Amino acid sequence: MAPRSLILHRFNSYVTAQIRRNHRLLSSASSSALHEAPSSSSSSSSPSPSTSPDAVHLTENCVQRMKELHSSEASSGEKMLRLSVETGGCSGFQYVFDLDDKTNPDDRVFEKEGVKLIVDSISYDFVKGATVDYVEELIRSAFVVTTNPSAVGGCSCKSSFMVKQ
Repeated sequence: MAPRSLILHRFNSYVTAQIRRNHRLLSSASSSALHEAPSSSSSSSSPSPSTSPDAVHLTENCVQRMKELHSSEASSGEKMLRLSVETGGCSGFQYVFDLDDKTNPDDRVFEKEGVKLIVDSISYDFVKGATVDYVEELIRSAFVVTTNPSAVGGCSCKSSFMVKQ
């Protein structure tokens, strides 16, 4: 019984340390993003050019799925895909996708064929140059980030990642 509790104690210590490290990384990124926000606020409300290397790119599958969602939507307002990054997941940070009908002042908007992707300024630092896709597999269908230059590793389901330090 003692070896088992020792293993649990070590595992708990490891997980706690990882959470603290990720929290520090996220806090430092958010503070640097807050210092940069005033200089980029004029361009944050307009769509960013997709030719920029730091733009977040949408694949054809992603655009097609969003168009399907728009056509099945009963409301007159079209939803936009929101990508945000939170601490958690099996690799430290996780991608969160939502449908949203409004933008915030600190959001960056990326557009392709009339489909809009919104990324808040803090999450943007984690997904610069990333590509968002829509995949259909046997066990799930979901929006995923297929490539992310800011990530050094992640889980096999592509829902979480580790950042470069």
